[in-house]
Amino acid sequence: MLSYVKTVLTRVSFDAWLFEKELRKAIKALIAEEVQELRSWCYANFGGQYQAILNRCFVVV
Repeated sequence: MLSYVKTVLTRVSFDAWLFEKELRKAIKALIAEEVQELRSWCYANFGGQYQAILNRCFVVV
């Protein structure tokens, strides 16, 4: 599931609203360990582009 989520996020990364929507869905669908791995991956790949969105989505995690 985690690899699927990474693929989806990469494909929708052109649109901030869609990226945030898919990220929120992914966080709800994954287990805690996967969410932590996703968090690290997102900051590494999209931290410069979507820092504010990542901070909003992962604040609860």
